[in-house]
Amino acid sequence: MRRLLAGLWLMAAAPLTAQEFTTLKGHGGPVMGLSVLPGEAVASASFDNSVGLWRDRTPRWLEGHDAAVVAVTPLGDGRIASGGDDFAVIVWDSETGDNRRLEGHKGKVAGLAVSPDGAWIASASWDGTIGLWPVAGGAARFLGGHDGPVTDVAFGPGGARLYSTSADGTLRAWDWQDADAPPRVLHDQGFGINKLVLGPQAAWIAYGAVDGATRVIAPETGREIADFTLDRRPVLALAHHPGTGQIAAGDGQGYIMVIDTRDWAITRDFKAMARGPVWALAFSSDGRTLYAGGLSEVVYGWPVTMLDAFDPAGETEHSFLRPPDEMENGERQFMRKCSICHALTPPPSRKAGPTLHGVFGRQAGSVPGYPYSPNLADSDIVWTDETIDALFDLGPDHYIPGSKMPMQRITAPQDREDLVAYLRRATE
Repeated sequence: MRRLLAGLWLMAAAPLTAQEFTTLKGHGGPVMGLSVLPGEAVASASFDNSVGLWRDRTPRWLEGHDAAVVAVTPLGDGRIASGGDDFAVIVWDSETGDNRRLEGHKGKVAGLAVSPDGAWIASASWDGTIGLWPVAGGAARFLGGHDGPVTDVAFGPGGARLYSTSADGTLRAWDWQDADAPPRVLHDQGFGINKLVLGPQAAWIAYGAVDGATRVIAPETGREIADFTLDRRPVLALAHHPGTGQIAAGDGQGYIMVIDTRDWAITRDFKAMARGPVWALAFSSDGRTLYAGGLSEVVYGWPVTMLDAFDPAGETEHSFLRPPDEMENGERQFMRKCSICHALTPPPSRKAGPTLHGVFGRQAGSVPGYPYSPNLADSDIVWTDETIDALFDLGPDHYIPGSKMPMQRITAPQDREDLVAYLRRATE
């Protein structure tokens, strides 16, 4: 009945485009970052190593990262910036696709912010530093002081102050233009803080943490203003819409909570994703639509006033081609260990890794057009029953050190044997 009512409402509201349920489909992996650009285009960062630019639900792909893209933000003048697991920040011309790669971090770039005057990009990195990059070009600066990976950054009004969060559990303030000024710890959460958003005129800071904390504090004193912590963890995404005074918080259990900052009250709390976490959130320019990304390859958008009228997104999708109990063991191993990065069909593929079609007897690192790591491209490995078995027995990090393949193993010999047999049939 709930789904029927939602469908009837959609038909009745069809002329109101901003009020329709939206799906943006085309990525080849989970959606890790979102931003809404001037003109209402949606920019999405994905595990498939690409940035998607969506106008009228049609994607255009910006390709240049060598690993998952996790952050994206507008710069103005038709440019955007993105950061990813390849340790790089890339500045893009969103019309031409021309780009400039900014390198210097030694860990993944987890968050980005742009100064109010558009002159500087700040990057939060897992190497424990904050990068400061002149948009016009020139040498970068790196701020050190956190005792763990830096997870997010935000500029204050005027841009002279910078705020950061970290896996070390602290939220810090930096007078970054003064090279001798040490950072000030505004708040120590005790657990890693993942995201922050800054209120108008820096009236407040909201943050989301690993332990599920969603709190609002005063930027100067660290005094608690409001606490919206629920029994769900971790909080992975935050978005703020100043015009409507809304904050959205997404967590690891697939829920989104919407907070009204005018009276500090929860206005909506709903199960957004049928499976997996909410990794990314962004409001439309008018604040009427909330976009979200997660484990699915789809960007979802809901009308904010009707969030609880919809069933969880992707509820008819499975993390497998079929329910797990209906699959043979080899296929189940593939879906669990390989499918998020690799397709079984002939190229092209939007997955993060190269297609496995025709993999047996193929030289490692030889699919045309795929940007392999030098270690894999220069290896003398040929994919056979034995080498694929060894890959998962030892783990990619030991079998091919320095490759892009994530660290994972299949320890049971029978599971590896079943996987190889399945790949033999599925990739011919």
